[in-house]
Amino acid sequence: MAQQSIRIRGACTHNLRHLDLDVPRGRIVVFVGVSGSGKSSLVFDTIAAEAGSQLNETYPSWVRNRLPKWTRPEAAHIEGLSPAVVIDQRRLGGSARSTVGTVTDIWTYLRLLFSRVGTPHVGEAACFSFNDPAGMCPTCSGLGEVVAGAVERFLDAERSLREGAVLLPGFGVDGYWYSNFADIGVFPLDKPMREWSPEERDALLYGASAAGAVAKRLPGDHEGLVGRFERIYLRGSGDMSQRKKQTLTEFTRCEVCPDCRGDRLRKESRSATVLGRTIGEMARMEAGELAELIKGVTGAGVAPVVEALADRLRAMVTIGLGYLHLGRATATLSGGESQRIKTLRHLGSSLTEMIYVFDEPTVGLHPHDVSAMTELLGQLRDKGNCVLVVEHDPAVMAVADQVVEIGPGAGEDGGTLVHQGTFDGLRRGRSATAAALRRHRRIKEEPRTPRGHITVAGATRNNLRSVTADIPTGVMTVLTGVAGSGKSSLAAELSDQHDAFVIDQRPVSTNRRSTPVTYTGIAGPVRRLFARRNHVAAGLFSANSQGACPDCKGLGVIRTDLAFMEEQETVCETCRGRRFSPEVLQYTVDGLSIADIDDLTVSEAVHRLPDPAIVTALRHLDEVGLGYLRLGQPLTALSGGECQRVKIAKELRDSTVPALYVLDEPTTGLHLRDVDTLLGLLDGLVDRGHTVVVIEHNLDVVRRADWMLDLGPGPGRHGGRILYQGPVAGITGTATAQALREDGPAAPAAG
Repeated sequence: MAQQSIRIRGACTHNLRHLDLDVPRGRIVVFVGVSGSGKSSLVFDTIAAEAGSQLNETYPSWVRNRLPKWTRPEAAHIEGLSPAVVIDQRRLGGSARSTVGTVTDIWTYLRLLFSRVGTPHVGEAACFSFNDPAGMCPTCSGLGEVVAGAVERFLDAERSLREGAVLLPGFGVDGYWYSNFADIGVFPLDKPMREWSPEERDALLYGASAAGAVAKRLPGDHEGLVGRFERIYLRGSGDMSQRKKQTLTEFTRCEVCPDCRGDRLRKESRSATVLGRTIGEMARMEAGELAELIKGVTGAGVAPVVEALADRLRAMVTIGLGYLHLGRATATLSGGESQRIKTLRHLGSSLTEMIYVFDEPTVGLHPHDVSAMTELLGQLRDKGNCVLVVEHDPAVMAVADQVVEIGPGAGEDGGTLVHQGTFDGLRRGRSATAAALRRHRRIKEEPRTPRGHITVAGATRNNLRSVTADIPTGVMTVLTGVAGSGKSSLAAELSDQHDAFVIDQRPVSTNRRSTPVTYTGIAGPVRRLFARRNHVAAGLFSANSQGACPDCKGLGVIRTDLAFMEEQETVCETCRGRRFSPEVLQYTVDGLSIADIDDLTVSEAVHRLPDPAIVTALRHLDEVGLGYLRLGQPLTALSGGECQRVKIAKELRDSTVPALYVLDEPTTGLHLRDVDTLLGLLDGLVDRGHTVVVIEHNLDVVRRADWMLDLGPGPGRHGGRILYQGPVAGITGTATAQALREDGPAAPAAG
């Protein structure tokens, strides 16, 4: 008989404090708690990590070396596990060849369909693959785009040729290439480019092939700037030097392939049709629209293909992604969209008694759309699976079979079991989550008065329908609307047209050595502080210099290459993982050695390291609610919401003149209680003269905004219009207005 619970004893991963817990199987269990309380340490770094480690051990060593690596958790005993599927918020990313269609396998079924019933008949399914030589467009190699010279960047209109008007490398006044243009007696050398005639400029750019009388005066084989640049940089062979990469970045741009027009396929493959549509046209249709169209394909021979294709498309609609099209690059998907795409892979699975682990599955979802996600969680549970969810949304807590709260605080103040039971029981409690659930903010009664406005004109990006909007300056504006309504597209247009600082959820670092110490730049001040207090050289306190442990060279571990087996890391026996030599560890500040600094939290460091440079650099991290981060914690381990708050802290530190800030769902990863801290930070930016625009679904943030733009009414082609713009108190008749009304008191009150 299968065990009825996951039994955890003595869990002490990260800040967990010898936690004992029985998690029921076959249920939806939602884990809550303030940011940094330890809920992710329990769910991801203990339960999922142990399940992953035990599963990996069932494979031969050469297979294990190719599987995802799991760090065994610190726990006395864990039992009752089964294979775990982790569905997190990490963006899918992928190469330029990765699309919604390929990552969901829908493109595979569509290719198969066209190979069987497409007219005219082209060939096998490979002929409709842009990743296969049999199907890819030869001009763009299946990418749908080509790199072309950004000709408008080649010249400086204010300079003459003699003054260096040609900005391309190698065209210095004394250079060989410059002489090829200057010495032929056709081009004026001392006249600024803005005074040149169009014929003169075209002759310089395109050589003898240009039209006009000036070009006819050039030698018949004279090559213009554009031809020379493309020959050297776009068609040239050889190694790609750093200088060449920089030149390409500066003087090129991506353009739609002139042959396939973005369809990625060769001419024959683009000609085949099903139901009067080419495969490229179907790839540009929204999933919901394509699901309806595909019903018209009949024929017993392809019935299984049509059924599988229709099931996948309907599943996309079910999880709120019906507005996406199959050709959408996965690198452009948000964290929430990426998570739902990953979920799609498991909807049709017949596996049972699995452990599904979700990290805030409602991220990116309007309150109107949350019910679709909670229904999906219920479907996975009803198949006999264990569904574990880390979440801050009360709507998800409400559908849980059991709610577990970890806390009571963050960092050292967390890591214990605060509540385990029903959602109603949680609300009646006295924890931070209970208090936040019982409180409802009211709409701001007296919004700030704008200083002026900036205009987004004629925006047509993605699904926007020639949108023109006035964004007030000197206040906080919130962009709302259902998922896919056009909020991010409008924010992108705003950023492009008005040079905004965008604070999104992308990782702040891809280097596992990057920590709060390196990011804030306090390593130098810390070393100098130790040097001053102990009257020695600052170089002693660098693990990459004089102070390094002689055996591990400052790494703290000894790495052993075991050939085809996984590389073995063991803690250095000399320094016991502390990275410094024994002599250096004798020097202290406030009882702390240099090796102890990495173990300090940001909040502790502010109080225990009495140096103005250190306090100033760390204070803003503390202000954004990240005081629980340890100084030596890798930034690669931060959640999307934590990454965003790190960026906010940096802007608070660096911002001087008034600027425009655009934030993408800054409440991601925030406990209900911590939203107050975030709102205080945003108010602080506005009070310092900045303009803040926030894409947000959190209704507490919406209520505190001075101005709002609500987009919709639906996703994709059903959206892209501004339904309302004005003070929050005035909105009526939209999904956002309904959500504000249902969530709590809508009457305005002082903000």
